[in-house]
Amino acid sequence: MIESSSLLQTVPTGLREPLIQEFSGLCRAFNESRWKLTALDAGRFCEVVYCIVDGALSGSFQSTPKKPGDFVAACRALENRPPVPVGDRSLRILIPRLLPSLYEIRNNRDVGHVGGDVQSNKMDAAFVRDACAWITAELIRVFHNTSTEVAQQSVDLLAERVHPLVWEFEGVKRVLDTTLKAWERALVLLYATPGTTTVKQLNAWVVYPSKFRRGVLEPLFQKRLIELTGDKAIITPLGCAYVEKNLLRSLGAP
Repeated sequence: MIESSSLLQTVPTGLREPLIQEFSGLCRAFNESRWKLTALDAGRFCEVVYCIVDGALSGSFQSTPKKPGDFVAACRALENRPPVPVGDRSLRILIPRLLPSLYEIRNNRDVGHVGGDVQSNKMDAAFVRDACAWITAELIRVFHNTSTEVAQQSVDLLAERVHPLVWEFEGVKRVLDTTLKAWERALVLLYATPGTTTVKQLNAWVVYPSKFRRGVLEPLFQKRLIELTGDKAIITPLGCAYVEKNLLRSLGAP
């Protein structure tokens, strides 16, 4: 797994940071059931991705995102660029063909303009989120010359799973449902936090009096709901599924 601070370091900061910001933002909007905002953020995401792909194929990156005059035609033109040694099919064919579909949802599904023919909904937003996640993972795979598995793990760090009742203020996170037990609060907090969290930090968020690791985390580890590595904890896919099925519903999730 590639740490988020090291992602796409060969891409100029003026493109790399907007990409991460827009992707994280649309994931957050989706998790908050803000379907229209999810698709709206994807429009800006597409423009940044176009600039990155254009720079990778031409060998010269723009310093900041710039929307092409005819977005669809510009994406189609990428297919005619000379092949590149790494990631050629993804950069010239797959990503450029996917971007116009995302842009179409932003423009003509009652998202970016008044009068779209279909109201923005969860179906559209889910497609947008998953397609943007695939594009981000593919860029990471190509630019870091790594496996799809590592690229996906790196994208998961950016796709923060936000829930309205996980409140954060100045680095402190709290589960606002006080009826949940300590182990349930720990799971929800790990679910809402990308990557690993130190045991000490998690204990401070959960507010457990003593023997937090033994009394709360080790039983979760035995059930494989979390992984414990040294002084760090991370939720497992099994733990994510448990939270989504059993805990978020009790927190008032839609």
